[in-house]
Amino acid sequence: MRIPKVAHTAQPWRIHEFTHDFRIEDVWSFRAPDAGPDDFPVMVKALKTAYDTRKAPAAVRFLFAVRWKLGALFGWDTPRAGLGGRVASLRDRLRLGLAATANDAAPCADPFSEVYQLDNEAARELANKTVHTVMHLGWVQTNDGGYELRMAALAKPNGLFGRLYMAAIAPFRYLIVYPALTRQWERAWLDHGRPQRHAGDAARGETASPD
Repeated sequence: MRIPKVAHTAQPWRIHEFTHDFRIEDVWSFRAPDAGPDDFPVMVKALKTAYDTRKAPAAVRFLFAVRWKLGALFGWDTPRAGLGGRVASLRDRLRLGLAATANDAAPCADPFSEVYQLDNEAARELANKTVHTVMHLGWVQTNDGGYELRMAALAKPNGLFGRLYMAAIAPFRYLIVYPALTRQWERAWLDHGRPQRHAGDAARGETASPD
C-alpha cells in the first residue's frame, strides 16, 4: 500500500544522514502477519529467497525486459555509468562500522548492491545513466501492535534526462510494478519469513525445555 512520504521522514532512520541530496519518490508498506520486533532480518532473507526462486508477473518481466534492452542499446547500464563510475557508492559516505554491516556474503540476484543492514533497517542501491537510486527497507510497529515492512525509494536523477526518465516511468511504477511488488513481498513473508520465524521459535523452545 502506498503511504505518505512523512511515514519515512518521521522515522529515526540512519539513512537520513547520508541521503540529503536524494529525493523521496515513493513510500510503500507491506503486511507481515504474526511478525515480531526482531523479525526484520527474517523478512530480508525471505525477500532474497523469493527473488531468487519466484518469477515476477509477466507484465513486470516484460517491462524490465524492455528496460534492459533500451539500456543495452543506449549504454545506460555500462560499468562507467554505474556505481564507482558515474557516481560513488553510498557506502563511501558511511562510517566503517556501518559499512561493515552490509551482508556481502549473502548476495541477492537482483541488480541492487547492499549499502548496510541493521536490526531494523537496510539500504540497497543501484546507479546507471538515468539515476542513482536507493531502496530503503525499514521495520515499523503498527497501531495494532504488529510489525510491517516499509520501503522508500530514494532517487537522484541524472540531470534533465534523468528527471524526464523518472517522470516517464512513474505510471508504470504505480499501475504495474508496485502492486505486483506488494503481492510478491507479502507472499514472501507468508512463504518464507513466517515459517522460518516459527521454526526458530520452536527451536528455542526445545532448547529451553528441561530434559
